[in-house]
Amino acid sequence: MHVQEWLDTVPAAAVYAVVALVIGLESLGIPLPGEIILVSAALLSSQHGGVDPLVLGACASAGAVIGDSVGYAIGRKGGRPLLARLGRRFPRHFSEGHIATAERSFRKWGVWAVFFGRFVALLRIFAGPLAGVLRMPYWKFLIANVLGGIVWAGGTTAVIFYVGVVAESWLKRFSWLGLVVAVAIGVASMLVLKRKAKKAQPVAATSE
Repeated sequence: MHVQEWLDTVPAAAVYAVVALVIGLESLGIPLPGEIILVSAALLSSQHGGVDPLVLGACASAGAVIGDSVGYAIGRKGGRPLLARLGRRFPRHFSEGHIATAERSFRKWGVWAVFFGRFVALLRIFAGPLAGVLRMPYWKFLIANVLGGIVWAGGTTAVIFYVGVVAESWLKRFSWLGLVVAVAIGVASMLVLKRKAKKAQPVAATSE
């Protein structure tokens, strides 16, 4: 079942909880489709009055910030052996190549990698644990984490919400236009048929 269709079957409170949980687990370092869930929920909020986009954005931001912080704590405590274990468990996401790429980004950009990593699927999973493994000062990590989480989660929710509203409005106008065109074609066809029927009547009378 499509994610948005499934979210539409559960109460609004469950939608908020699912979004916060999935994004939190993804930020913690578990490869889950956090962005897909967020986009689907934001699109649903543009079509479903029961899902408030402000609450949704706040829940998504909270999940992102808390998940990253937990991931940081786990990475700081587990160190590189943790990355090795994750590599064995999730080879597609935590391969040595992926870890090396993320580590180069962190060493080059520092806290900016945490902030902008929110917008990159690979770094979004790595940001918290890797920042802890590399022992980035927590206060720097926290600032970048909070700002990045709010901008990414809140911004994505806002953009998708307004795109959904505009799209729905456009589709409604398009549907009305389609209805008008269909009625016009129907009326024109009826007039043409009536005209042909009138022309056919004298011909039939003559033949009799």
